[in-house]
Order: sequence, then C-alpha cells, then structure tokens
Amino acid sequence: MLKGLAVATGAAAFVPRTGLAADEIKVATLFDQSGGLDLYGKPMQMSAALAFEEINAAGGLFGRQIRVVDYDTQSNMQLYAQFAQQAALREEVSLVLGTITSASREVIRPILDRNATLLICPQQYEGGVCDKNVFLLGCTPTMQVKEPLKWAVETHGKRIYFIGADYNAPRIQGDWTKKFAKDYGAEVIAAEFFPLEVAEFGTTVTKIQKAKPDFLVTMLVGAAHVGFYKLWAASGMLSQIPILSYTFGIGNEQLLLPASETDGIVAAYDYFEELSTPENGAFLQRFRRRWGAAASYLNSLAVDTYESAMIWAKAVERAKSAERSKVIAALESGVEFKGPGGIMKIDGRSHHAAHDMHLGRLKDQKWEVIKTWPGQTADDANGQCDLIKNPATNKQFLPSL
Repeated sequence: MLKGLAVATGAAAFVPRTGLAADEIKVATLFDQSGGLDLYGKPMQMSAALAFEEINAAGGLFGRQIRVVDYDTQSNMQLYAQFAQQAALREEVSLVLGTITSASREVIRPILDRNATLLICPQQYEGGVCDKNVFLLGCTPTMQVKEPLKWAVETHGKRIYFIGADYNAPRIQGDWTKKFAKDYGAEVIAAEFFPLEVAEFGTTVTKIQKAKPDFLVTMLVGAAHVGFYKLWAASGMLSQIPILSYTFGIGNEQLLLPASETDGIVAAYDYFEELSTPENGAFLQRFRRRWGAAASYLNSLAVDTYESAMIWAKAVERAKSAERSKVIAALESGVEFKGPGGIMKIDGRSHHAAHDMHLGRLKDQKWEVIKTWPGQTADDANGQCDLIKNPATNKQFLPSL
C-alpha cells in the first residue's frame, strides 16, 4: 500500500527522488502498519509520509532534504523497543515520530531519552507526561473532557455512567470525568473497565438500564469493544440514553457499523474529516491524490500526525538546524501551524499543543460538527510541568481529585 517505500527487515526507507546528500536530515517513523492496531497506524503512517514528501517537494529544510526511515512496529512492544534503539543508534535520526498507545510510548521514551533522540508523539493520550525530550501533540483529557462534558451535563443532565477499556488512559480519563463532573455539579454514578479482548456486554447494558443515568460516557477501544455499541442499539438504548464518547470514531468505527447503531453518538476531537474549512478541503484533495484507492477516511490520529511533522519542520527552519537541543528550543518558543483541524500551537513549558476542539454528532455514518472550542490547552499537569524552568523534570502528573 505504501507506494514508494521499500521494505526490508520489518522497516521501510523512503528515499526522495532528488538524491541524498551528505547533509540530509534523517527522521524515523514508528507506527503499527500491521498487527492489531494497524487500523489506526496505517492512516498515521500515510499522513506522515505525505508531510515529509511535501516538505521535500518544497525544497526541504534550509536546502536539506529529509530521508525517512519507516518502521512497522506490528503492534509488538518488543519491536517498538528494538526499532527505537535502531533509529537512535544505527540510523542516528534527528527525530522519531510515532507511537499509538501509551504503552508503546512508555517503551520507547526512556530509550530515546538515554540516546538524546527527539520524540514527537501525535496520538491522543491520557495526559500529564512531562519530559524535556518529548513533545506530545495529540488531544489530552482536559481538551476532550472539560468543555464537552460541560455541554453534555447542560444538555442531558447530571447523572453520568462511565465505561472504558481497562488500561491507564481510560482510567485516568475516567478520573478527569469525575473531577469535571463535580465542578459542574454532576456525578459519575458508576464506572466500569473492560479488558481489550472482552466482547460480551449484556450484563453491563442491564446495569446501565437499571441505573438510569442521564447520559453515558464511553472510552472503549479496539475491535472487540465495538460489540458494546451493537448490543446497545439492539437493546433499544441508543434512542433512550445519549452517548458522549472519547474514543468512538478514532478507528473509524462509524464506517463499520450501520447508521441505525450509531446515529446520535457524540464525540469531541481536534479533527473531523467533515470540517468545512479551506485548509481541510485542500488537505483532503492532496491526501486522496497521493494515496488514491488506498486513501482511508481520516480522523484526528492521522491529521495530528501530519500537523506534528509540519510543526517539527517549522521548528527546524526557525532553528536553522536539525540538532536536538536547538529544535527543542525552537519548539519551546511557541511554534504554531494552521492545518486541516485548525491551529496547533506548542506550549513550550509543558511540551504539549493547544488545539481547536470540535464536537461532532453522528448521522448516516458522517460527523456533523455542532460546536467548536478554539485554542483548548493541555492542562492535565495542573500547571506543575514547566520544562523551561525545570528541564530535568521527568514524570507523569496525575489528576488530583
């Protein structure tokens, strides 16, 4: 599928046709292009490839072309570790762009820290990581929860039932939901978490029916958990109890299920393909022209990957160098990029990015954008992360309830 990429030993190298000079800038991408998470990883990889190709076509960075070493991590944590070390030590890349899950990020983060190799993570995650060597540029809980939950409480009521996958990101996002619910005079009346392989939700649907919440918040993940939405609709609950989701649609689940099982579900992301802006329209044309029949429906994971690559390129141009410390300093100065989802702007203290957040409601397998909150910031560290003042900080701050 990845035209122009040559595959060798689990990794693929994209070489610009202009030829490679000794002063090329080498970067690596680590995404699951096969394995259990390839549904997320393939569009992210395609978006990264498009970004770097466009940068090279425009003349590169201060006259230097980019060479991309592309690794297929195959949803395997051992390969994440192996390829991160290979990218840092053998390839000596200036940037690693990648990871999909928090688990994979935490596998490679210490490896790249030790080897002084810059890491940019474009994925939605649970928030709070504070590390000089890492920029985390996807959505965080405070972006997804703060305003969308307030909207849901004002629209539907104050009794909330939360269900999510059983790992750290949904549990932390569940804590943020409890925190903001309390701020809004609402309450999470129950919270349940399910291993990724669980596909039977009959008991859970019964519990929710008996609890009679005003609305349901979901953070289910993966193919097995799609079974919940099918059962929810079959039980007649889709029209009775509204759903606000932090994850539905991130794997394009709305295209896998009929509209009768998804109409009315609401989700908040920094990007929907249906956004009607000149930047998004132009981007979609370029993406589809580049990938043709292989072009997938795009979601925030893919677009955040494209925008993250462009943010890095702007920082390199500003620094007039791809050297790690100079690029970090440039990023910390507040680089921003107006892309398909709106404005992404780096916060130099926390190494996160502010985004325009959009609320979408599903109708006929398409997202209707019903509300936008500009410039939402990643406040998950509660102001405790200041990497300009305290560059040695390396920890993850958790919500204080």
